[in-house]
Amino acid sequence: MQKNVPVITIDGPGGSGKGTIAHRLARRLGWHCLDSGVLYRIVGVLGMRQGIALDDDAALAAFVSTLNIRFEAEHVWVNSEDMEQAVRSEEAGAAASAVGSLTGLRAALLQRQRDFAQMPGLVADGRDMGTVVFPTALLKFYLTANANERAKRRYKQLINKEHSVSLPAILADIRARDDRDMNRVIAPLCPAENAQIIDSTYMSVEEVFMAVESKVQAYGLDFVFA
Repeated sequence: MQKNVPVITIDGPGGSGKGTIAHRLARRLGWHCLDSGVLYRIVGVLGMRQGIALDDDAALAAFVSTLNIRFEAEHVWVNSEDMEQAVRSEEAGAAASAVGSLTGLRAALLQRQRDFAQMPGLVADGRDMGTVVFPTALLKFYLTANANERAKRRYKQLINKEHSVSLPAILADIRARDDRDMNRVIAPLCPAENAQIIDSTYMSVEEVFMAVESKVQAYGLDFVFA
């Protein structure tokens, strides 16, 4: 991570809208964007392809070093493969949650996440961006929403992509992921002490972005794109 690179972190549980807000904020600021959860999804998906067990910490940590990961125009490339669709599946999300508590893997990914901090700045979204990866970030946000609302959002998203899904199954999966993420020993999901918490349960995407936008502008940062 380069010194003096401005960073804004947006953490929160799955389905809280943090990814949408992070990408929109990064575009407005003209900054880079890191979807850190995708890194764990990549490891889970490709690890399984290689026949690596999702609880084999040492093997997964070593496997990470073989991957060239880059984000381009809201697509994620791993080596020469566009994995945008593969990493957005429910299976990929479950795999990411499963490997997220592995200490060796988290250590292996820590510096790789920090390396995304390049000028003119970085908006990073995930579950421990403000607490562990970028503890000195300029601004920290924590987006949340109740599990029922997050399940409905995910259901609508998948239905719009013509996936066959069950709302009760999605809700059960979200609750299971929340339990794993919030109760793991290493870097549990929680707001940073100085994070600004936004409950988006009864808010539209536009309303959430306006709330974030006002805080960013109050800090003195300028938007370079409409």
